[in-house]
Amino acid sequence: MPKLRGEAFWRETLRSAHYVVAPMVDQSELAWRLLSRRHGAQLCYTPMLHAQVFLRDANYRRENLYGEACPEDRPLIVQFCANDPEVFVQAALLAQDYCDAIDLNLGCPQMIAKRGHYGAFLQEEWDLLQRMILLANEKLSVPITCKIRVFPDIDKTVKYAQMLEKAGCQLLTVHGRTKEQKGPLAGVASWEHIQAVRKAVNIPVFANGNIQCLSDVEECIRKTGVHGVMSAEGNLHNPALFEGRNPLVWEMAEEYLEIVQKYPCPLSYVRAHLFKLWHHTLQVYQQLREELAKVKTLQGIVDVNRELKLRCQEEIANQKEGEKPKEGLPFFHWICQPYIRPGPKERCRENGASGTEKGVRGKRALEEEEDGSSELLSKNKQKKKLRNPNKSFDPSLKPKYAKCDQCGNPKGNKCVFNMCRGCCKKRAFKETADCPGHGLLFKTKYEKSLSWQHSQRGIQPPEISQRGDAEVGETAMLREAGDS
Repeated sequence: MPKLRGEAFWRETLRSAHYVVAPMVDQSELAWRLLSRRHGAQLCYTPMLHAQVFLRDANYRRENLYGEACPEDRPLIVQFCANDPEVFVQAALLAQDYCDAIDLNLGCPQMIAKRGHYGAFLQEEWDLLQRMILLANEKLSVPITCKIRVFPDIDKTVKYAQMLEKAGCQLLTVHGRTKEQKGPLAGVASWEHIQAVRKAVNIPVFANGNIQCLSDVEECIRKTGVHGVMSAEGNLHNPALFEGRNPLVWEMAEEYLEIVQKYPCPLSYVRAHLFKLWHHTLQVYQQLREELAKVKTLQGIVDVNRELKLRCQEEIANQKEGEKPKEGLPFFHWICQPYIRPGPKERCRENGASGTEKGVRGKRALEEEEDGSSELLSKNKQKKKLRNPNKSFDPSLKPKYAKCDQCGNPKGNKCVFNMCRGCCKKRAFKETADCPGHGLLFKTKYEKSLSWQHSQRGIQPPEISQRGDAEVGETAMLREAGDS
């Protein structure tokens, strides 16, 4: 059959999908996709796959795609990260029989994408992207799609989208944030950018960003004119988002765990999903949070989920009439609902910091960590505190190290030259001296080598204290002793 393009591809192959589950690393696996499809999702993406690994590793292909083939899991788009046209196309050729389209990830903003040179860190390399999409569009039997982030400038974003369309992209997903907007700095996605792209291109466009409930989906479609809306975090906290429902958390958790029994996946994926689903409840029952983090088996996770359910049901039974949700939540914590990620200023206020922009650290203010209070320390430092209750993280109580006379680095406490090990080694070699503090025994080894040499000749070895006392012809022997 001829390859469908643009609107025809969206309408016939993707069945006019409006509700889309985003590609999420280690989170949009088959079991979660099937759960989401049961509750309103019309199109799903696989987790981001690494094209280079997919091409060379048969086990990787089986674990991430071939072993997950399921007739109910369609339409499906496979997403790859790549930075080489040939590698991308060869990997896509191996995947095209298991999906309805291949997506090129141009939106990942994480540090691993920067190190691997893919995702949003390719958005300035238009020549490379053109070659990748042109080749894929030519070689593949399924359409090529792209997921991008925006530039701060709307005009540049529009030109970027038009370039991708011209190269052969048949569907574009636009995340309305720049690559710098992530974590606590994510902020609000710009629907204005998405609307401008939708008006400028002739291919279907999906919007991504600011989706927490079904009304957000409807408002986004109305304001931007996009063909569909993609959800990531909103879907993870409420897989029934596209149904417009807020079900009980344990209903979704139990249904997901039943699907996992039939379509197994790594335990880390399951644990991560329950952390998202039970996010608000685990703030209340901290002990069960620790148990969920430590459990080693699927049955163990099922048991923790059951205990969370019982705790919530007991809380509901003891609930007073007219009682309202706490912590400013729209619903009680046992109901699926969005998690509003705090911005840097809100996070700063939560931790008691001054709120100045330059003084903001990612999770807490530096002054609070230095205070030494276990409530304000990072989890890693709290663990150290448990192992050693007398440990202090106050920088004023840290020991002051004496500096090396030569370079300024901390000197060895028992160094005979008052130097760091590097400087001490150079001086000890030059002067044929020993430094027991650093374990350097140039003089001792040199004397032993001379003693052995003279014993072979039957001559009494001379007393050696410094290099100047030795014969000039024995320099090579000294170097051998130093190397040993």
